[in-house]
Amino acid sequence: MQSCQHSRNKVFLIQYHLVWCPKRRKPVLVGKVKERLEQIIRQVAEELGIKVSELAINPDHVHLFISAYPTIPVHKIVRKIKGRSSNILRREFPELLKLPALWTHSYYVSTIGAVSKETIEKYIEAQRGV
Repeated sequence: MQSCQHSRNKVFLIQYHLVWCPKRRKPVLVGKVKERLEQIIRQVAEELGIKVSELAINPDHVHLFISAYPTIPVHKIVRKIKGRSSNILRREFPELLKLPALWTHSYYVSTIGAVSKETIEKYIEAQRGV
């Protein structure tokens, strides 16, 4: 059995696989931008109390596998990560200002249940080489 998380009055196991892309699926998530994006994602996750199990940043999309508290809606997690990263990255890397926005409005989310955690982790690990 996968390890559950505990809080004062809850025991839970809520895991999400998230994927999102830069606007127009431009391959801009490379080099220093990629490194900085990883820092930002981990910082926001820590602030929200979210555990990042796997993270793969490809030039044109991001895969994120997280464990979250049941009190945090997934859309707020995505909004916080995308909003903060867009703000910081566009300020620190002016070349990203050529895009009308850094991220598309859409994202993919699935809960982990029908697929094992190991399967998702292997998939994300494989995406690092793409």
